[in-house]
Amino acid sequence: MTDKKLFALRGATQCLNEREDVTKQVTALYDELLTANKLAEGDIVSVFFSVTGDLDAQNPAAALRQSGRGGDLALFALREADISGGLERVVRILIHCYLAGDAVPRHVYRNGAGILRPDRSCP
Repeated sequence: MTDKKLFALRGATQCLNEREDVTKQVTALYDELLTANKLAEGDIVSVFFSVTGDLDAQNPAAALRQSGRGGDLALFALREADISGGLERVVRILIHCYLAGDAVPRHVYRNGAGILRPDRSCP
């Protein structure tokens, strides 16, 4: 196996502004990113979330921890800049992690968020 290298994985999902749906969508996005990249939580350095201003029912970092994921990871959430005409009800994620040096990162945009980065989204 080749040496590991630091990567940044990106993703996003749309959610209803409901505690349960934010938790459901955030954990699905996180799980999909880990699966798509054959990533173990032990190889994650940090996880950043951003949320659009219309999502205030649940903090995505808290949702991830409450789902039993993220354990001792450094998690951080912040509010996305308000951009006129921007996609609403979006949680974005940025995972810094170690993968095999020759890995090709797979980004995940789901539940309507694929229009944000069709060039980065996996089918």
